Amino acid sequence: MAMTPDDVLKLIKDKEVKFVDLRFTDTRGKEQHVTVPVKYFNKDKFESGHAFDGSSIAGWKGIQASDMLLMPEAGTARMDPFTDEPVLNVTCDVYEPMDGKPYDRDPRSIAKKAEAYLKSTGLGEVCYFGPEPEFFIFDGVTWNVDMSGCFVKIKSEEAPWSSGIDYESGNMGHRAPVKGGYFPVAPTDTLGDIRNAMCLALEQQGVEVEVHHHEVGAMGQNEIGTRFAPLVQRADWMQILKYTVWNTAASYGKTATFMPKPVVGDNGSGMHCHQSIWKGGKNLFAGNGYAGLSDLALHYIGGIIKHAKALNAITNPGTNSYKRLVPGFEAPINLAYSARNRSAACRIPYVSSPNGRRVEVRFPDPTANAYLAFAAMLMAGLDGVQNKIHPGDPIDKDMYHLPPEEAAKVPHVCASLEQALDCLRDDHAFLTRGGVFSEDCLEAYMELKEQELTRFRMTTHPVEFDMYYSS
Repeated sequence: MAMTPDDVLKLIKDKEVKFVDLRFTDTRGKEQHVTVPVKYFNKDKFESGHAFDGSSIAGWKGIQASDMLLMPEAGTARMDPFTDEPVLNVTCDVYEPMDGKPYDRDPRSIAKKAEAYLKSTGLGEVCYFGPEPEFFIFDGVTWNVDMSGCFVKIKSEEAPWSSGIDYESGNMGHRAPVKGGYFPVAPTDTLGDIRNAMCLALEQQGVEVEVHHHEVGAMGQNEIGTRFAPLVQRADWMQILKYTVWNTAASYGKTATFMPKPVVGDNGSGMHCHQSIWKGGKNLFAGNGYAGLSDLALHYIGGIIKHAKALNAITNPGTNSYKRLVPGFEAPINLAYSARNRSAACRIPYVSSPNGRRVEVRFPDPTANAYLAFAAMLMAGLDGVQNKIHPGDPIDKDMYHLPPEEAAKVPHVCASLEQALDCLRDDHAFLTRGGVFSEDCLEAYMELKEQELTRFRMTTHPVEFDMYYSS
């Protein structure tokens, strides 16, 4: 049973909490916070909220209308495992103080609207999400960008390039080769204890862990699998997972990143998103069609595929995202579905029970704002269901070795953030149904992303010296 404000106040007393940390998420997906000494935190905070200046948050209000309210949600309260003093973290929605309504650019409020829209359609009662975010743990990273030039340098004892380094403690020599990081035991996998610590910290915060392991990337790529949950709760957990990964790595003197493609020539980090719709305690994705799917599930896939290029602007939100989504490198760039082919945008995992039947959307990456990405995918899927958009025939062949005439018929996801933003401008009516995403919110989001694009376009890249210096 979810905690009430009274339960939170009792927890504060029982745990001798000194501070309450109010958490919220900005447009880019970065978690923000403000801390209140416990003597100033009472039941009134749940009813009247905590005022803050929204003009300092990128993509939000101007200075002329900056007052906003954080409204804590009691059911999200959890003790922070990383602070010296006892701190209680509470996730908040952002409200307009003038009318007492959710702020239409607040990602968490948008995700709640998506859940409410699903119920309003009568098609389902809950949409479950199960993301699989991958991440890298490095020993250190340095970079610099200025008028004199730019560079980035990654330090990783696990990396194949470190075999020639004479470390003070010695070079043990046990390393996975490039793309060989999947599942070797210690001492090749040096990060087992760190992942164990991350998992224990996640469990302490109410996030149930199902599995963890080293991933394909030889230089410290990892994955922690956590249990599926309803859309908003699962997006909350994604924020907790990122916070936990970053802070646990730091406690071990290391650094972690969810960048989709931090390393050239090895695997990138994705965030495959498992999803299904339920009603009356029944999984509506289970049926007698292809791979045990229902017509509703197939139409949901049809919506995802139809709107995939617009979704890319939200599920793959950075210029770095498209260095992972490159044809010919096992990336899920093909807008097709399959029970076998992992290069398909939508995969249907094998499960023995109909209750486990689900669709795995494979192109998102973990730099996405989870609230916006999950809401957008749900809206695309619902558009497919409402309009009975069939995804066509599945493709179970190896898509990387299709005859050219067959390969040409399979569309791809976007190849750049610029293309994705153009697609979102042309195709976003499905997002605004039921008032889930406002036009204002989408415009503000795209403006932020255009700023990133402009900076990227204007910055000379070292590889350009490699290609053009002697031209």
